Amino acid sequence: MAKTKTAYFCQNCGAQYAKWTGQCPSCKEWNTLAEELLQKTDSKDWKAPDAPARSARPVRLGEIRTDREMRLSSGDPELDRVLGGGLVPGSLTLIGGEPGIGKSTLMLQVALKVPLRTLYVSGEESERQIAMRARRVKPDSDSCYILTETNTNRIFKQVAALEPELVIVDSIQTLHSDYLEAGAGSVSQIRECTAELIKFAKESHTPVILIGHITKEGSIAGPKILEHMVDTVLQFEGDRNHLFRIVRALKNRFGNTSELGIYEMKGDGLHGVINPSEILISRNGEPMSGTAVAATVEGLRPLLIEIQALVSSAVYGTPQRSATGFPAKRLNMLLAVLEKRAGFKLAAKDVFLNITGGIQVDDPAIDLAVLAAILSSNADIPVPKGVCFAAEIGLAGEIRPVPRIDQRIGEASKLGLETIYISANAKVSLKTPGIDVRRVAKVEELVRALFD
Repeated sequence: MAKTKTAYFCQNCGAQYAKWTGQCPSCKEWNTLAEELLQKTDSKDWKAPDAPARSARPVRLGEIRTDREMRLSSGDPELDRVLGGGLVPGSLTLIGGEPGIGKSTLMLQVALKVPLRTLYVSGEESERQIAMRARRVKPDSDSCYILTETNTNRIFKQVAALEPELVIVDSIQTLHSDYLEAGAGSVSQIRECTAELIKFAKESHTPVILIGHITKEGSIAGPKILEHMVDTVLQFEGDRNHLFRIVRALKNRFGNTSELGIYEMKGDGLHGVINPSEILISRNGEPMSGTAVAATVEGLRPLLIEIQALVSSAVYGTPQRSATGFPAKRLNMLLAVLEKRAGFKLAAKDVFLNITGGIQVDDPAIDLAVLAAILSSNADIPVPKGVCFAAEIGLAGEIRPVPRIDQRIGEASKLGLETIYISANAKVSLKTPGIDVRRVAKVEELVRALFD
């Protein structure tokens, strides 16, 4: 006889309790415990995924081979960059993002382009819907197989018959296991289905990619333990009103978490942007006030971004401070430095800041460009053409050096900029021809250099 019982799961951290409490003892969140019905079947009723048997035994550390394992290319250079060189056999990758941002499109492109026998499991779309989208992205592919199923036991039966080299699941919140009676998308089902996929991936050395939903706060839906269980967590970001999408690595057991991939949304799918600096900077004939160019670094990739600022008199008495793509608290700090150290009275003025292209940047190296854009808008004097900035601003008004300054200078020179302002204490090891490197130590020096 099957044994039926209920348990309480925390919707935030996934902890399990026998009775309900107002506060989760594990994560200290309030009103997050929900009751779920559990019905564990007998062991003979549930069959583990078919995979090569492997007996675990203690192994001396010196006996473990540390040779670099061959990675599998996903067929997408931008995604391979974020993953650290490609997919690792036996790894489990989770990608999340806003609804409609392009997660399914990106993964379908991978399934169609990757030179591997791929099984694309969908619990949200029918076979005909996927085929219509696939023909728009890439008309022909002989190595991609579509399966519309949500039951893990049936999925693993098809996996055993097909023996795919890559499995993509869209999405983990739609799967359910016969091992539990809880509904699909519940904490227990997400945890159990993920555990089954991990077991299959590790024992068969098949990479698995999961698509995950996110909550209204922007975090991946389901228990936090889901992110701990997988090997890699990718975040798909971007504004649906803009063309550009960004993939960031929030967790990566096999590579760097500071890498990112940049895509452009077009009619036939997502296309990787090889040189994003040329797209993110406008090529207007005449310079405009309130605009400055910053040299930033995302992962191993240097980028030039355009920062726009608008300073105007506050109409309703209380000044507004608004930042798009830049931390609002850091904007307030920079405005306080301008008023305290440089003597600019901005307390009664509205300040609006925007990073073009719809991207999010939190690199302190763009502080100097933010100040230059604000000062330019306040005085209604354009920043000279061909000028960019790369330095951090301290609370004392000093201009501080930033790492990897040589790469920033090289990227500015490659795009034809003529002058770059950096900290007076920055150590430049390479001489880049074609660009004038100017050093400033305080905010006052920047004001005199640009607007006197």
